[in-house]
Amino acid sequence: MLAAALSLMLAACSSERAAEPSAPTESPKPAETPKPTDSPKPVESKKPTESSGDSSVVPAPPATSVNSEPAKDAKAEKETKDSKAKETKETKTTKDKPNSSEPADKQSQPSSANGAVNDNGKAGASGPKNPAAAVTGGKTKEPPAEGTGDHKALSWYYMKKPKGQVPNFPAETKSFTKDMKALWVGTGKKVYLTIDTGGPLGDIDTLVKSLKDNKVKANFFIAGYNVKKNPDFIRTLVADGHLIANHTMTHTDMNTQTDEQVRKEIEDYAKLYKDVTGKDIQPYFRFPYGRYNTHLLKMVSDMGYTSVFWSTAMRDWEPRKNGAEDPYNDIMNNLHDGNIILMHQGSPENIQALDKIIKAVKKAGYEFALLSDIEPPK
Repeated sequence: MLAAALSLMLAACSSERAAEPSAPTESPKPAETPKPTDSPKPVESKKPTESSGDSSVVPAPPATSVNSEPAKDAKAEKETKDSKAKETKETKTTKDKPNSSEPADKQSQPSSANGAVNDNGKAGASGPKNPAAAVTGGKTKEPPAEGTGDHKALSWYYMKKPKGQVPNFPAETKSFTKDMKALWVGTGKKVYLTIDTGGPLGDIDTLVKSLKDNKVKANFFIAGYNVKKNPDFIRTLVADGHLIANHTMTHTDMNTQTDEQVRKEIEDYAKLYKDVTGKDIQPYFRFPYGRYNTHLLKMVSDMGYTSVFWSTAMRDWEPRKNGAEDPYNDIMNNLHDGNIILMHQGSPENIQALDKIIKAVKKAGYEFALLSDIEPPK
């Protein structure tokens, strides 16, 4: 009987477990719909900035070249002014420090030291931001904002064509009027070598020798502070028959200057040239960095100058990857009738390649000429 009772109890337990509902299983979560990803933004088309190699658009040099002498001079000027300001501050601190040997009423008197004063009369400033302030005696106005119309800031460039063909030039040249005298290419089998010295003067001896040995006359646009730095170089160029033209005193982007500053930079340059050489400046002008606007172009013309741009240039404000081969190839691959070549004197590769360039240009059937011989484009 005991066995029978146990069997009945086991059977009852089994039937209860069978009757219990099974634990509900969690239904699977629906798959999350992936969030739509942002469509990629279109890549903006940028104008090529390389001015060597195969780039079709060749821009003007930047106004912040690492080799810029104005930048170095401005930095040195700032360091000098900061040093003087520090000395003045230290002097003031020494004077203000109480002296136990003086009466108390004198110790409490304020010092008469006023701190550093810049050219504009503002205490504590490190000097004018615009180098042209030095030209106008520190009495400057705020430079005009880059506006529209004839005050719109422009930067010279050209568009290469196959070797032997004259490049294309900026569309705004078509709007130049007769009272905006400007040159950017000549005609015929002539080449106009223009050499800018807005930066270092570089290897003067090799430059002068290469021109003299090849019986070539060049056109120089030398910044005023370089004329002051080496007047003997200027006199040598004049004696050798080269043309020296106006390139302003401070080599500053003229879009950042007032009309008064621009006019004074040009007039002071002409006076400096006359003082150094005893001759009048040639009536040709180049805007620093090729930066200009049509208002300034007309103003410079009214002052009696013809503004000179170019039809060949290169990225020679930076070290050249292949040394002297780069300037040689840049010039020979873009050689064309009436070619106005811009090269910077401060580039050692340019000077190293100059003799080879001159010989190759002559061999190609071209002669070197001065800007005074140029035939303006029709």
